[in-house]
Amino acid sequence: MDYILHLAILVAIYTILSQSLSIVAGYSGQLSLAHAGFYGIGAYTTALLSVNFGLSVFFTLPLAMLLSGIIAFIVSKIAVKTVDDYYIIITLGIQVVIFSILNNWQEVTRGPLGIPAIPSIKIFGFAFDSKLSFLVLSVFIVAIIWYLINNLVKSPFGRVLKALSEDEIFTKSLGKNVYQAKIVSFTISGMLASVAGVLYAHYISYIDPTSFTIDESIFILSIVIIGGMRNLKTIFLATVFLVLLPEALRFIGMPSNIAANMRQIIYGIALILVIFQYGNRKNKLKMKRT
Repeated sequence: MDYILHLAILVAIYTILSQSLSIVAGYSGQLSLAHAGFYGIGAYTTALLSVNFGLSVFFTLPLAMLLSGIIAFIVSKIAVKTVDDYYIIITLGIQVVIFSILNNWQEVTRGPLGIPAIPSIKIFGFAFDSKLSFLVLSVFIVAIIWYLINNLVKSPFGRVLKALSEDEIFTKSLGKNVYQAKIVSFTISGMLASVAGVLYAHYISYIDPTSFTIDESIFILSIVIIGGMRNLKTIFLATVFLVLLPEALRFIGMPSNIAANMRQIIYGIALILVIFQYGNRKNKLKMKRT
């Protein structure tokens, strides 16, 4: 039972990560490879403040979101001036920089040694120190973020993002500030990613830089692409599929080292198929417009 609860908590955490990334990758059409960096900022912020200063999650969560938001805002101000491959390269560079800081700033982050003994989340004296209670908390936070994102994309701002992802020049011609929309969406996405980092740090109770690498960013982006970019429900289903896939392979008797590689092969094939289908759909839309 504990094993099932553990997997469910991981699904909840990756649901937050993938759905928050869909704001940028799906709705504003910007493929970001820096999401694991903001995930790590959230985790390290709450870990350092709770371990060293004994601060409650009521303080560490807003501070983690604020720090991630500031960094995301600065990054987006730079990246928004570029397009396509250059945008991806900038976000990749930011991901590498964040990982390098976490890994090398040993006086603060302890580097490769990581931060142990991260306390459980306590709210009004109740400690979420069991897997069942933490799952309830995680699902509650997922529901809040799901609600916020769903309302955001249905708002006038969300319609601007959708138009931006379809045709940026046409959106500009309507008098919409596409640069501001890109900056705001990237900032919101980074802030929400830090929420997942806070949950992860308090759940695992130990973090180190290897949990926030470029591979993690690629994995999160893969979930979003396979989930359909903009559909929160199918992104959730893609999260369940990719998080549970290695466990299903182990269940049928495949060794752990082979199961991990098979997961990469399977979601790589899925990525190719989804992108191929998406490309065909875009070509059909262009043909209809012409």
